[in-house]
Amino acid sequence: MQHIDKVSSKFEKLQEHACNIIEKSDGSGTFTKDSWQKDIGKGITRVITNGDKISKGAVNFSRVSGPLSKEMSKSLGIKGEHFTATGLSSIFHAVNPFVPTIHMNVRYFRLDNGTEWFGGGIDLTPIYVDVEQAKNFHLQLKNICDKYDSTFYPYFKKWADDYFYSKHRSETRGVGGIFFDRQKPSKTFDFEKWMSFTANLAEAYPEIYTEMLAKNARKPYTEKNIFWQKIRWAKYAEFNLLFDRGTRFGIESGGNTESILISLPPEVRWEYNYTPEKGSKEEQTQQFLKKNIDWINLPEA
Repeated sequence: MQHIDKVSSKFEKLQEHACNIIEKSDGSGTFTKDSWQKDIGKGITRVITNGDKISKGAVNFSRVSGPLSKEMSKSLGIKGEHFTATGLSSIFHAVNPFVPTIHMNVRYFRLDNGTEWFGGGIDLTPIYVDVEQAKNFHLQLKNICDKYDSTFYPYFKKWADDYFYSKHRSETRGVGGIFFDRQKPSKTFDFEKWMSFTANLAEAYPEIYTEMLAKNARKPYTEKNIFWQKIRWAKYAEFNLLFDRGTRFGIESGGNTESILISLPPEVRWEYNYTPEKGSKEEQTQQFLKKNIDWINLPEA
């Protein structure tokens, strides 16, 4: 079995795994299934909306291939004639503003010249930053990383801080997580290990989120909390449309547009020059949107 077949098959199974866990946790929402086929390849888009706990979410699988266009070559900084890629991506926006938005993506990419690599990561975007929750989230990611290489977490954590950063606002998208790209198999960390690592992340992802749902989905909230949720979601949308490489690659490669843009929140709100009230929970969250915070060792308030 070729590498692309092996990874693709695993990712498709992990899609089903994630949907089953999230449906059970939500309690009422169910995933629709849209199997799409285009000249570039195929995919399965699974979408959940208006659930008991999930406002909007998706788990997307795709396998695509085709000529490497000049636009893609320039955008990605790679050279080749033909590419093949498979990936699993997911996003969840919750009903309750005290439940964070969470994102996961794992992918495998191969060029016709034999170059291959893995990429991906998981990151968390709270509406309201909870230090204990952020600490536990990062600790779970570190534990996964440490099973493979003790250098992974600090390296990939910094990469996430730098990647999930909105330059035009000088703030991070959320509390980060881990992010990595173009990690090529080598003698010290071969194809099987990279595949196992990315699969481990994808398998743990829905479990991590259901813990947050169980703890926070029933917390009382107000209209003020919903207003702030829409402000935070607007900034999430800004990042995805302005900076996200996966969004850009999907559009430029001729992928399924609806699947690519499913990551956008259900509702957003832009307020001109909006500044949170001094001393408020909203201001406290704003102050946490910085790079290089050691969440695991940060004292709780």
